[in-house]
Amino acid sequence: MRGSSAAAAIFVSLVFPSASAFTKISNATDTDSLIWGTYRPNLYFGMRPRLPKSLMTGLMWFGTQEYADFQAFRHSCEQGDELGGYTWTEHDPREGGVQVLKDPKLNLELTTEVLKFPGGEHGGSWATRIKGRPLNPAKPMKVSVVSYQGIEGLGSLELDNAPDSNGLTGEIVFNGESVDLGKFRLRRVESPESQILTEGPHADRFEEKNGKTHFIGRMVPDGKLWRAKDVVYKAIMDFVGPQLPYYRDQGMAYPEPGLILTLPDDVGNGNNFYALQTTYDGEFSFDVFFESASAESKLSGETFTRLMEQFKAVFDNRFRGTFPVPASLGEKYVAFSKAVTSNLLGGIGYFYGDSIVDGSAANDDDSGSDDVSEESPDDPIIKARAKRTLAPPRELLTATPSRPFFPRGFYWDEGFHLLQIGAWDNDLSLEILKSWIDLIDENGWVGREQILGEEARSKVPEEFQMQFPTYANPPTLTMAVTAFINRLKADGAMDDPLAQFGAQGKMDQTGFTDEQNTRPRGSGNQLLEPEAAKDYLRSIYHQLLRHYEWFRRTQRGQIRQWSGRSASSSVEAYRWRGRSEEHVLTSGLDDYPRPAPHVGELHVDLISWMAFYTRTMREIAEFLGEVDDEAEFAGIEKDVLTNLDELHWNEKEQMYCDLGVDEDDESTYVCHKGYVSLFPFLLGLLEPSSAHLKPILDLIQDPKHLWSNFGIRSLSASHELFGQGEDYWKGPIWMPMNYLALSALHKKYAAEDGPYQAQAKQVYDQLRKNIIENVYKEYERTGYVWEQYDASTGEGRRSHPFTGWTSLVTLIISEKY
Repeated sequence: MRGSSAAAAIFVSLVFPSASAFTKISNATDTDSLIWGTYRPNLYFGMRPRLPKSLMTGLMWFGTQEYADFQAFRHSCEQGDELGGYTWTEHDPREGGVQVLKDPKLNLELTTEVLKFPGGEHGGSWATRIKGRPLNPAKPMKVSVVSYQGIEGLGSLELDNAPDSNGLTGEIVFNGESVDLGKFRLRRVESPESQILTEGPHADRFEEKNGKTHFIGRMVPDGKLWRAKDVVYKAIMDFVGPQLPYYRDQGMAYPEPGLILTLPDDVGNGNNFYALQTTYDGEFSFDVFFESASAESKLSGETFTRLMEQFKAVFDNRFRGTFPVPASLGEKYVAFSKAVTSNLLGGIGYFYGDSIVDGSAANDDDSGSDDVSEESPDDPIIKARAKRTLAPPRELLTATPSRPFFPRGFYWDEGFHLLQIGAWDNDLSLEILKSWIDLIDENGWVGREQILGEEARSKVPEEFQMQFPTYANPPTLTMAVTAFINRLKADGAMDDPLAQFGAQGKMDQTGFTDEQNTRPRGSGNQLLEPEAAKDYLRSIYHQLLRHYEWFRRTQRGQIRQWSGRSASSSVEAYRWRGRSEEHVLTSGLDDYPRPAPHVGELHVDLISWMAFYTRTMREIAEFLGEVDDEAEFAGIEKDVLTNLDELHWNEKEQMYCDLGVDEDDESTYVCHKGYVSLFPFLLGLLEPSSAHLKPILDLIQDPKHLWSNFGIRSLSASHELFGQGEDYWKGPIWMPMNYLALSALHKKYAAEDGPYQAQAKQVYDQLRKNIIENVYKEYERTGYVWEQYDASTGEGRRSHPFTGWTSLVTLIISEKY
């Protein structure tokens, strides 16, 4: 691989790309359909394009039943808001979606609908409908809703209506222009059926303002539009503050809250931000239309209503075909599966900004030498020498684990996200994958958390913001590559390189028109065409190779330095860098029990990941016809798998174990029954005939250890640390590990002949049933899917909604592994 002609050819193809199928698709309407989206997943609702500085829109609301309800000011997703659920019931990033939010404190059910319309040169147009109704019709619902729009960078945004100090009525129009979006128009249109607040104490004093939409125009500094809530909140407080003392001094009752808690109806100079506010006393609905001038189309409420019904029907039909739900589970599981998948897709975000890295660490550090100390961000050593450095701005399109708690990109999670996204829309998953791969730096490193910009950092405690260029994370992006290759095999692209896969041969993913019930879009499967697939894999191969070599260089472990170790290969052993006494955050299994920190420890999960990564690189090389690279990867894979058994299998304990070093510098097995000990099985590295498979299956099935009625526990129930401390990975049930187990069983151990096939089938059937039933039960009980599930009761725990990798339950239901 190193210095090979193949690598040189790849470099040339990257620097001087041909007019290939990949180039074509990257510039076609298939990519255009992904320019605009609900790419602000940290908000309850917001639209933005995949552009660093451009137009952004958002939504906020608060209650006006009482003055105290003003503090229930909703904007960004917060667990403390205690919403009864916020769920995308349908969502297709190319087409649109429907989200239902339940706010019991305000007695509000809020629905946000969005549709995208292709055309023009700037990603087309879109429309949203915001509507609300009482959760309990027998109780009042008084809420004030604020929609806003702002533009950053080179561009303009102006209110077309004549400003009126008493508010605006009728259609409200904004005209704008930017380099990337061209000219555009935004229109907000209130439904005539909306029940706008006009009555209450002292209503006569507000007669000229009643029933109108109130507004502000402000100049917000570049990079600060994400603080829109602060701008709106301050404007309302500054307006109402001077008025309230009058009523107090006169001994009068205060006015109806919704009549006075309003924006001041004024605009400043050089405005790049506008907010519109309407207060309701009952049901309401309004539309916001974004119309690109290059699309030359005017949208209407009637068209939106008609096409939204068509979108729902097309989405439902396509979903049932893509992720079939067994009839035995019934329609309730269809709705559930649609919702968790839609929330994963609705959680995709576009992020841009600088990030904080440790500039004192050498990116190319070979940490295998004896003098490397064990360090983590919590250790005094690294705190003393860490150099807080702002890395240049980068952009990232990524799914997010949890909209309220983790609204940013996580390497560890993203590979799992892309498995499901790829099953829905192959090309979208590859757009996201390429966005991640483009973050790999010249040394081969990519940060495990992508905390890009001030808005992202606002959700992260300061001590966790810095990323360290010698720290890794499980290379799960390789799973997305493997899944893509498997889709190519299923389509025959690898067997028949001359086959042509046009849109007619693929599942329709395009949407609709009145005439044909389809929209003129790419199918989302264009990169399954053989030449396009090959060009895509070539475009990422060099970067994946650089990342792979970074892993082998910086995470290498020690073998012969410690007494009692022997292995066929002297180099294939691995150790996670960046750990502390109690945590190995870089492994992704934060507080899972490990050996005592030592430069000589070796980690079975990391060597398993490296075997999987090597296998993925071999498969890419095979598909690209890189014969020499394929042979070299095959040799490395063999060495890694051999060392996995020779170093990490403990015959006495009948399990795979980490290795530590004792006080006498002797190598010791450190065995903890749980997820880490299962990794060779979870990643499908064992052969069905392996003698090691039987004790692993027995361990999984043992209720004294890992088996529960809710899924496989992360740590044995008999372990002394079970449920102790943070109890993060010390017992709780996690979806991704259970998915990997089911995938390995379904595709390999229960499917292929072997001495343990019958047992594997038994484990698969019961585990699948347990996982599906428990996740659904908790969803019905709480309205959410959860980050993890209790090892003893199955109850949802920690972050919610957690529709990142927990949405893998859809793949489990439909048996799409």
